[in-house]
Amino acid sequence: MSVRTKQLVTSKLREVTSKLSQLFKSPWEDDNEQKPAPKKNNGPNYDEIFKKGKISFEKYFKDNKPNGFGFNFNFLTIAALAIAAILALWLLSGFYVVNEGEQALVTRFGKYVRTASTGLNYHFPAPIEEIMIENVDIVRRVEVGFRSGNGRAPSSSFINPTKSKDQKPTIDYLNKESLMLTGDENVLDINFVVQWRISNLKDFAFNVASPVETVKNASESAMREVISSTPLSVAQTEGRSKIQQDAKMLLQKILDSYQSGVEITVLQMLKVDPPQAVIDAFRDVQTAKADKEKAINQAYTYKNDILPRARGEAAKIVQEGEAYKKGVVSIAEGEVSRFNAIYSQYRGAKELTKNRIYIETMEQIYKDLDKVLLDNSKNLGVVPYMALPGVKKEK
Repeated sequence: MSVRTKQLVTSKLREVTSKLSQLFKSPWEDDNEQKPAPKKNNGPNYDEIFKKGKISFEKYFKDNKPNGFGFNFNFLTIAALAIAAILALWLLSGFYVVNEGEQALVTRFGKYVRTASTGLNYHFPAPIEEIMIENVDIVRRVEVGFRSGNGRAPSSSFINPTKSKDQKPTIDYLNKESLMLTGDENVLDINFVVQWRISNLKDFAFNVASPVETVKNASESAMREVISSTPLSVAQTEGRSKIQQDAKMLLQKILDSYQSGVEITVLQMLKVDPPQAVIDAFRDVQTAKADKEKAINQAYTYKNDILPRARGEAAKIVQEGEAYKKGVVSIAEGEVSRFNAIYSQYRGAKELTKNRIYIETMEQIYKDLDKVLLDNSKNLGVVPYMALPGVKKEK
């Protein structure tokens, strides 16, 4: 190394030493270094201590013994110490804390390494390893068919929901979400809410690009599939709870097939109505159906009332016919028995039986007549008129 180069190096080292001495200058020293620092009666003399440290430091840096490469060995040592200090600070920056309910993913050059749990943890600082902390206990909310003020997803290092250009969903967009075709080819306007949480942070971070959008689209798809096999009347009445349960199970199955790391906690239907444009006509149809059901029920009521009475009347007539039949047969059998008895007597005494029969017959014929018969065979003549019927009536 030439003398000129050595002189330049020495000059530069002296400039650096001068600047360092200015940095380590005692705060009690004046700029012109003429006035002594104020002394205290008790305790050590800090001004003297600073001066001695300054002289030692300057002496250390004014040692101009060059090494084989023409550099000051002591300066390189200080540089190495500075680098070591920076390295130590860099390594210390790898400590981090995971709060309660949170988990942290550690990636090394972008590749998954481990999942850190709650507490104080360490990782190699960037760019070697990076951490992504996420709250896995919080329950998130997705709304389908409508938007509310509290329906926005919480901030997340993974969640990047897609938004429209104006940041506000239009009515047409909401109708596209909520209008669904039922099993009997009717249209329903359905609004529902899905609540979900992170069940596997690794799958949640690496398997799904947009978790919120994925959950919303899968929820809409599952609900459409369940509604497509359900009649309108069932969806609006007693079938709502079954629809919610079936849609939740189907949604969880879809998300599990994606390995999304998402667990569905609640799926709740809020509104199940016809579309607003045809709701009046729908109500008229429902009213007509209600009138139809009413008429059918009235007809069934009349049927249930008239048929038993008709059956009772028919049974009564049949029973009366049977009774009349039995009575006529009994009378006929009695007459036959009586005739046979009279005939047996007639065979024994014909004249006597004829006269008795004749008298009984005439008695039956004339017993209710208002007539008086006289026997002319005894030549009684004309009998004076007597008001026999009147007398009989008075009696």
